[in-house]
Amino acid sequence: MKAKIMYIENKSSGHHGPAWIGFVEFSKSGQTVYFDNKALKKLKRPGINANHFDIETGEEYWVSGVKKNGQNRHQFGGGKIMIDKSSINDYLELVDFNYVDEKYFEIVEFSQTDKNLFNEIENTETEFRDESYHATFYDNNVRKLIFDI
Repeated sequence: MKAKIMYIENKSSGHHGPAWIGFVEFSKSGQTVYFDNKALKKLKRPGINANHFDIETGEEYWVSGVKKNGQNRHQFGGGKIMIDKSSINDYLELVDFNYVDEKYFEIVEFSQTDKNLFNEIENTETEFRDESYHATFYDNNVRKLIFDI
């Protein structure tokens, strides 16, 4: 899939978590977003705070397109948004601004993402931990999964 400029915010610490704007890549299915050496998988049941989670850490993230008015943060959130240096010109075209205001943005450089590492993590076996009627599993993100069989 083609790279696209997106807004990403870490929601593990509420509306004040770190946030980024920059080019992201998608998996073939579109269910995983790759950026800055992170892989964010779409939640099966997204909530009002998060719609993706980090495959390595389990932290929850909000991923969306950038807003044309530049107001990407939640109304109760705050903090500078880190913007990838290579995406600044495309971002400015999207939002019709003339410059990036350093009062609201911090210019950073995203690192390259190793997709093979995340393929290995995602394809590890699910660990079976319980033999009861309500089987309990831990997925590769050490998230407890309970299946009613």
